[in-house]
Amino acid sequence: MLFNPIVVKLMTRLKVRQTILKYVDKHEGKLGTPTMGGIAFLVAMSVVCILFCMSEHKIGIIAVCTTLAYGMVGFLDDFIKVWHKENQGLKAYQKIIGQVGIAVIVSVFCYKEIGSSIVLPFFNQTVDLKWGYIPFSMLVFIAMTNAVNLTDGLDGLAGSTAAVVFVFWLVAMWTTMQEWQNFGDVVEQKYYLSLCYFSAAMLGGVIGFVWQNAYPAKIFMGDTGSLALGGAMACLGLFSKNPLILAMVGIMYVVSCISVIVQVVYFKITGKRVFLMAPLHHHLEYKGLKESKIVAYYTIITAMACIIAVISYVG
Repeated sequence: MLFNPIVVKLMTRLKVRQTILKYVDKHEGKLGTPTMGGIAFLVAMSVVCILFCMSEHKIGIIAVCTTLAYGMVGFLDDFIKVWHKENQGLKAYQKIIGQVGIAVIVSVFCYKEIGSSIVLPFFNQTVDLKWGYIPFSMLVFIAMTNAVNLTDGLDGLAGSTAAVVFVFWLVAMWTTMQEWQNFGDVVEQKYYLSLCYFSAAMLGGVIGFVWQNAYPAKIFMGDTGSLALGGAMACLGLFSKNPLILAMVGIMYVVSCISVIVQVVYFKITGKRVFLMAPLHHHLEYKGLKESKIVAYYTIITAMACIIAVISYVG
């Protein structure tokens, strides 16, 4: 919260401003708002994790590095947009190459160091994916980063929902750490404690950012922030061996993806549109709902999903 105003002033002075797509006419008033604000919560998160995770398990630092790597891909995309003063940053294939490259490295690490088993939510059973774990893990990273990126379309939307998701992961990792403490396994205890610190640092960083990003936003997180948030969530899901639960806690990110897929497929088949504009939050906006109301709805639904997920996780 202290660092964000500095970032806002810096980005304003450097004229790091958001460009708006012409067809999103309801957002014309946002033209010129500073962007790349994701830098603020990434710096805050990194400092906290370096201070706390270094004395615990290396997994927390690996989560930080992965998050920053995705943030760097987003940073390059934002930088090109700002430099050319248009909404076209990295080309689609360039962005996906960066995302896949990071996903391959981290997925191989997970396969070798964490194992190829994942937990089935609600059933309290594990499934060994064997070699299939690597492409599955890559899919999780690519899906989460793009899903959060698609949802980052209204003031405070991606940040508010992400904050709730990180509350879930903080509770889940703390509960798991306590269980291993009861078993007397120090290594596993430090492993999950490190992920606790990472979850808490992401939560604190995002909350501090939403203070400036809530409607009317003084700064946008940009792809720098949205890709990093997706990468952080994917890390927590895979490192905890619970990647499938991401579909529940990230329910509104899933909705964003599905709405875009349905819109594109239906338009190509029929030449007509299902939604006034995709993703869904833009459709709701064109239906007359205010941004703050949409953000509230998304956040409440995410919170409800996270409560169910906590019950499943603890059980």
